[in-house]
Amino acid sequence: MARTEGDSWDLASSVGATATMVAAGRAIASLDSHGLIDDPFAAPLVRAVGIDVFTKMVDGELSLEALGQFAPDAAERARANIDEMAVRTRFFDDYFIASGKAGIRQAVILASGLDSRAYRLPWSEGTVVYEIDQPEVIEFKSRTLADLGATPTAERRTVPIDLRDDWPAALQAAGFDPAKPTAWCAEGLLIYLPPEAQDRLFDNIATLSAPGSAVATEFVPGLKDFDPEKARAATAAFSQMGLNMDMPSLIYHGERHSAADYLSAKGWQMTGVVRSELFVRHGLPVPALDEDDPMGEIVYVSGTSS
Repeated sequence: MARTEGDSWDLASSVGATATMVAAGRAIASLDSHGLIDDPFAAPLVRAVGIDVFTKMVDGELSLEALGQFAPDAAERARANIDEMAVRTRFFDDYFIASGKAGIRQAVILASGLDSRAYRLPWSEGTVVYEIDQPEVIEFKSRTLADLGATPTAERRTVPIDLRDDWPAALQAAGFDPAKPTAWCAEGLLIYLPPEAQDRLFDNIATLSAPGSAVATEFVPGLKDFDPEKARAATAAFSQMGLNMDMPSLIYHGERHSAADYLSAKGWQMTGVVRSELFVRHGLPVPALDEDDPMGEIVYVSGTSS
């Protein structure tokens, strides 16, 4: 289903289903021998959502190798995607841990989805973690993790609001203090925002950030020349697996600012690392980047405000 103004979703539909897909990737990556990540909550959350193909994958009923029955390169693509989820998750995990070591005790996870960092990271004492997402998504995750007996490793405060609404006001109403340095995270979010909404997001982050704050996100240069039909061909296995998720219709493509450039212009000190470098850094085989890859080479960026 194509995006519309004011659209909403749960974790089994539209943009919400992509959060479940990402959680399935984290669950599978957590079992890999490389040991880059350990997310014990990912698989139970995926099962609770109940999308059949993702449940079978995290339960081992549908192996990555078996995906070859749906498309010739499906297994290879899936393996690369799982490895990417491992290095991506590790990038943002390391970012939060480093922020805590730098003395930041306030974190905000934007569009938190099924992210379980508030429950699994070794947060520094006194850290408050704010999670922002649609009300139904927040309620589902909170209830499911409570039923599992999970306990946050920091003070977790939820902000159930759509990012298209006045989330800065809702965040401050939940206790957020803009006078304190903050570690912001916008992981896997920007491609689902129109370019102007992305700019507003970073405008708000800059306004709410005290000196010494930090931010981490990514930039997808391939959105500039994104070809929806080529992307559909690359993800054709989804429909053959019985998954009703048309990824190209969920993404806003075209020209947009690089997050690093945009925040640098506001005085932030930003750095970036390309996806392939993260694979090399962690000793994983670098997947071939060909012209059929609809996203191109993703750049993970982070930085601090002065």
